[in-house]
Amino acid sequence: MKTVRHPRQDIHYWKCDRPAAFHGLQGQGGEPLSLEQTHALVAVLAESLGGPVELHPGGGQGNHQTFRAKLGSKEVFVRVENGPESDDYMEVEAHLLREIARLGVPAPAVLAVDASRRRLPFAWQVLEYIPDPDLNRLHKEKCLNLPAVMFDIGAAVARWQALVITGYGPFEPGVLLNTGQLRGFHDGYADYFRTRLDLHFGYLTDKGFLTSDQVREIAQEIDRHAQLLALERSCLVHKDLALWNILGKPGQITAFIDWDDAVGGDPMDDLSLLACFHDGTAIERAIEGFVSIRPLPQEHCRRFWLHLLRNLIFKAVIRVGAGYFDRTDGFFLIGAGDSGAGLRRFTLARIDAALQGLRRGADPFVLS
Repeated sequence: MKTVRHPRQDIHYWKCDRPAAFHGLQGQGGEPLSLEQTHALVAVLAESLGGPVELHPGGGQGNHQTFRAKLGSKEVFVRVENGPESDDYMEVEAHLLREIARLGVPAPAVLAVDASRRRLPFAWQVLEYIPDPDLNRLHKEKCLNLPAVMFDIGAAVARWQALVITGYGPFEPGVLLNTGQLRGFHDGYADYFRTRLDLHFGYLTDKGFLTSDQVREIAQEIDRHAQLLALERSCLVHKDLALWNILGKPGQITAFIDWDDAVGGDPMDDLSLLACFHDGTAIERAIEGFVSIRPLPQEHCRRFWLHLLRNLIFKAVIRVGAGYFDRTDGFFLIGAGDSGAGLRRFTLARIDAALQGLRRGADPFVLS
């Protein structure tokens, strides 16, 4: 009998590697629910939450549909995964939210979740509603205390790395549901790190974003540092760590959200993700927060640059494939007063900075 492979088993990053690549990224939150599906969702939510529910669009620019719902006087946040792959990772995400809260990391409470698709033809999740904006909005409005929140982000990364997991890459939802354990699909970290790498290179050259010479240079530098991928243990990695996935006030974090891309991986990966958007001064504060909780790993500088390089490659695939370079500053990823063309230039410059940093083993603080 043919074994059905899980849609997350052979991906590096869901948004660009899922069978329905870039699903929901060009529009607002994936495939919209029909009126009939919306009524069915309201009925299931009312039964699950114990009372009549009012459902209203929640906005958002990710690959999920979101709603704000009222249960009497209580407001909650609802997310729907309606992609064609029947992805069940919302169960993993709900587990992670509960676990990181237990470790002292601020996160919304999970009120209900069902990714089985037995009652509804889509996965859904109900979270505590947190009225604070995401930190990216505050940053664009120039009212965010970035040094303070960067320190707290780094400390939170160190805290969630205490979670015990096995294996690497995306977690197996079936194993979690059957055993309560987080186990990645890959036995070795190098296997996960290199998953889809050649395809990502090919896509970026085909689209004219990188030249063949640039790809060759990047691939050779990764190969020179392959020993850094021989990890002895895995740690939790958010994998989409950015200000828009953190809620809070100008100097305070109230919740880390959107764990839909979480994997088991390298302790420098999440810190490198911050460098996809911020300079060395901000990274220095995040690292200070990290080391206030746990020490940095060996070869942390080159690990930082190696992961920054890999993260920028898959992010470039998304930015090209989903048309991000054609957007205006109303798009969450583009800074106030900037443009999609500016994002393109920044992405190319940051790839080169990561390549040179890896080659020299430079301190992350030098990133401009």
